[in-house]
Amino acid sequence: MRANTWAGRNKVEVRDVPDPKILNSRDAIVRITSTAICGSDLHLVDGYVPTMQDGDVMGHEFMGEVIEVGSGVSRDRLRVGDRVVVPFPIACGACAACAAELYSCCENTNPNAGIAEKMFGHPVAGIFGYSHLTGGFAGGQAQYARVPFADVGPLKIESDLSDEQVLFLSDILPTGYMGAEMCDIQPSDVVAVWGAGPVGQFAMDSARTVSYTHL
Repeated sequence: MRANTWAGRNKVEVRDVPDPKILNSRDAIVRITSTAICGSDLHLVDGYVPTMQDGDVMGHEFMGEVIEVGSGVSRDRLRVGDRVVVPFPIACGACAACAAELYSCCENTNPNAGIAEKMFGHPVAGIFGYSHLTGGFAGGQAQYARVPFADVGPLKIESDLSDEQVLFLSDILPTGYMGAEMCDIQPSDVVAVWGAGPVGQFAMDSARTVSYTHL
C-alpha cells in the first residue's frame, strides 16, 4: 500500500509499505477513506519528538471502512463493512485508566510506556503514528491501517453524514471540547486560542519578531 512516512527531520515521503495484517484477535483492518494532518504532527516533522524512525507511517486522525476483524472482536461491536472513525489513543478498555474513561492514559497499550514516562513525566497510551514513545504503531495517513483493540475505540458512523462532517471526532473536536470544558467556558465569555498548526506556527514565528515593548 501507499503511505505517508517520516523520512528524517523536516522530510516526509509517500512510499510503498507492507499492507497491515491482523496480529491479535482483537485487531481490525480499516480501509482509510479520509485522514487529517494534526498540528502536533509538526512536532514529529520538526524533530522535537525523539524515537521517530525512517519509514514510520504518520497520522493519528483517520476514518474508513472495516474490511477485516479478528476472531476476538464481537460482531455486535464491529463488523466488516462498518464505517468508523478511529480515535487517536489506543485503549484496552479493561485497565483502571480505561475504567475511569481516561483512555489516553491506558495502562496496557503502550509497550514503551517507561520511555514515555522519562520523556513526559508520566506514561501515555499507545497512539497511532506518533513515534515509538507511544508504541510505534503505524498511523492512518495510508491506504489501510491496523486498529488494535478494535472492540473498544472505533466509533461506528451509522448515518449519512459525510467524512468531512465526522472525521474530526478522531481528535480535533474532542480535544477542543475538552479544553473548553476544562476552562469552564461559559456563554458570553471572550477567549483567545493559540494553535500549533501551520497558521498558529506562523503566528508564533511572527510574534518573535515583535519586541515586548510593542505588545
